Amino acid sequence: MIILVINCGSSSIKYQLLDMKNDDVYDLLAKGIVEKIGLETGRFQYAPAGKDKIVKDLPIPDHKVGMKLVLDALVDKTNGVLKSFNDIEAVGHRIVHGGEYFSGSAIVSDDVLKKIEICCDFAPLHNPAHLLGIKAVQDVLPSVPQVVTFDTAYHQTMPPYTFIYGLPYEYYEKYGVRKYGAHGTSHQFVANKGAKFCGIDINNSKIITCHIGNGSSVTAIQNGKVLDTSMGFTPLDGMIMGTRCGSIDANIVPYLMKKENLTPDQMTEIMNKKSGFLGISGKSSDARDLDELANAGDPRAKLALKKMSYDVIKLVGSYVAIMDGVDLIVFTGGIGEHNSRLRRRVCESFSHLGLKFDYEANVAWGVDTIITLPDSKVKAALICTDEELVIARDTMHLVQATED
Repeated sequence: MIILVINCGSSSIKYQLLDMKNDDVYDLLAKGIVEKIGLETGRFQYAPAGKDKIVKDLPIPDHKVGMKLVLDALVDKTNGVLKSFNDIEAVGHRIVHGGEYFSGSAIVSDDVLKKIEICCDFAPLHNPAHLLGIKAVQDVLPSVPQVVTFDTAYHQTMPPYTFIYGLPYEYYEKYGVRKYGAHGTSHQFVANKGAKFCGIDINNSKIITCHIGNGSSVTAIQNGKVLDTSMGFTPLDGMIMGTRCGSIDANIVPYLMKKENLTPDQMTEIMNKKSGFLGISGKSSDARDLDELANAGDPRAKLALKKMSYDVIKLVGSYVAIMDGVDLIVFTGGIGEHNSRLRRRVCESFSHLGLKFDYEANVAWGVDTIITLPDSKVKAALICTDEELVIARDTMHLVQATED
């Protein structure tokens, strides 16, 4: 089954075209990423199997433009891998927020779309982008089944004392105000993959997964089930991110709204799109840019990166406490897989637990690697995530079930 997987992030679109035979046997026909959406210059990468990668730097103002670049590349006469869009048998999408509506993946229907739209309030940077991706595919492939996989679904195992907020309970009952988490597809994949890679039984384990990228979250997974995660009611909560502030004193919000005469929508925009790395550095939301600036001596870029490391350390430490230990710390995501400095800073903070860091192994860049010494009591590993494969598997199973 030829499946196009679309993974729309807050500033990116990752995509893969796979020919799925079964869960573990498949051919990758093409993959790529649309990056830095909304910045002055975006980047489009397209890598068809057996051909050279194509990279273009050009303005990509929004996700709709990004989706058009992806679809056009797949059927391009010179570098395309499909004769026509008719070759695509199903499309799978990553959806950040499904609220309490979804505890698993679902085939796209009018009802599903309505519920995703309702959850736009919970994930204002993401769900609207996901809807654009779904509708863009519907325009080109109206008869092709589409499946949605939710980042919140994996976190549904959180107990009530973890997900409830200290607000009047009626707000949970009326509006669903509670912690939901995000990046569940990634956390689930790397926890299982990391456990196997490190020789740990996922059903008898204490694992902390750190998905660090433009959006970041840290998750405590005990015996294969989520106990807690850093993102909350929306993907704004938790640690500092590309343009998101992470956890702040809630009273800052009305304080700034009064001082700056801001509307709720304007304040939401500031916290979601003008804060984080961008807000502190004043120059970029991209950690790669901050690395260059920091190496050149920029103090605010250094501050933003130090804040990122501190936030991860604080979250990992708190999860060690609630699980009474940890067997494995996993680093994944765009920054987690490619930033050795972050991994070193975090791991060095847990030497008191018997974590013995392997400085030589930590030079790894985007390759599954154990970054602790063999006699380390706590293991740490760089594990490359593959949310697209998880989505493709779910898409294949759901579509096949409807055909049967």
